[in-house]
Amino acid sequence: MSQDSQFHLNAFLMGVGHHEAAWRHPRTEAHRVLDVAHFQELGRIAERGKLDSVFFADGLAVGPRIKHNTQAIFEPVTLLSAIAVATEHVGLIATASTSYSDPYTLARKFTSLDHISSGRAGWNIVTSAGADEAANFGVDGIPAHSGRYERAEEFVDVTLALWDSWEDGAVVLDPETGVFADPGKVHTIDHDGPRFRIKGPLNSPRSAQGRPLLVQAGSSESGKEFAARYAEAVFTAQRTLEQGQEFYRDLKARVVKHGRNAGDLKVLPGIVPFIADTEEEAKALEQSFTDLISPEYSLRQLSTMLGVDLTKHSLDAPLPPLPPLDEIQGNKSRYQLVKDLAADGSLTVRQLIGLLGGGRGHRTFAGTPEQVADELQTWFEQGAADGFNIMPPYLPGGLDDFVDRVVPILQQRGLFRTEYTATTLRGHYGLADVDNRFAGAVDEASA
Repeated sequence: MSQDSQFHLNAFLMGVGHHEAAWRHPRTEAHRVLDVAHFQELGRIAERGKLDSVFFADGLAVGPRIKHNTQAIFEPVTLLSAIAVATEHVGLIATASTSYSDPYTLARKFTSLDHISSGRAGWNIVTSAGADEAANFGVDGIPAHSGRYERAEEFVDVTLALWDSWEDGAVVLDPETGVFADPGKVHTIDHDGPRFRIKGPLNSPRSAQGRPLLVQAGSSESGKEFAARYAEAVFTAQRTLEQGQEFYRDLKARVVKHGRNAGDLKVLPGIVPFIADTEEEAKALEQSFTDLISPEYSLRQLSTMLGVDLTKHSLDAPLPPLPPLDEIQGNKSRYQLVKDLAADGSLTVRQLIGLLGGGRGHRTFAGTPEQVADELQTWFEQGAADGFNIMPPYLPGGLDDFVDRVVPILQQRGLFRTEYTATTLRGHYGLADVDNRFAGAVDEASA
């Protein structure tokens, strides 16, 4: 079975579950959001299922309503370093922002994770669109959408150069001659751009997979262009097969326009699966989570998504008029998704927050293991996905159910691997090794 006939699976992990009420549900233990052993267990469950990777999002502020929930406790690279020593194969992807970091620190941090994990690191590139995040870094208001992506492009270019600053084989470690590294294979990058001026080289050697996998999650016009230029995997929120197919076609065409092969980028739509023995039981399980949603939390979260204060708006009325897309400086793709959901005015705000509670706009699906497998197969075979971003609504049970009940069906159908065949994250995703831009050059300045 060729790799092209099989898809990729990433487990997007968040606290004790993706559903915003997961921590209140009897299927979870809320205190485990602070327990590193919980997250190490999740890594081992994902590895038991032969999943390509696990992924942690991140935010740089407390969140919309700390009274009722918070989405991120641990800095994800630190957390993934702990998971790395508890696992052997599964890839480890962390979010890091280009808006409130610097390329040298970020490049070193991810290279360190790549060495700790023997080549299993990935970077989810975000530009940070929250006003609360901006306020934590001395910025008044949200930086303009276009400016965030301009900074991100230069940031990534510099980071890639830093990762290339050590060639393969630069570390010699010859005790007889006393040579630690070959200075001819360690290079300055001498970057002098509009936002960054960095000499280099990085003070960490090249890792087992050359450099971390590059992931991106924005679906705005700027986000899609950015992904087409840089990304090797894209996490996206598409709620219908037709929307998924259109996004897939559009993004793959952009990749080709940037001189890359369409297969160089893997598209992984998100899905929040509620799994039970019968469809009725699965729907009842989903409803039991919806019933625990805190409207105060959800309204603030929805307000942030839409750029409109809904905290005093009636839960049983439709959304008020929304601003046009070009006035939104936050997450444009998520804004458009929510606006489209409510476009015909048939949904009340209460119904809307119920739909969004499982995955903040990602598709939720309640069914039997066979129905979940059927849904994934349909999207894959009908040109809407190269794989899937699995977002368990509660943890660890939701991930256990997917790994133990859905993955075996996918394996029986020849859609997913039965064993790991690669040792690096790039290998799991079927991506070739990356060339080093400095290979063969001589740079005595770094001696």
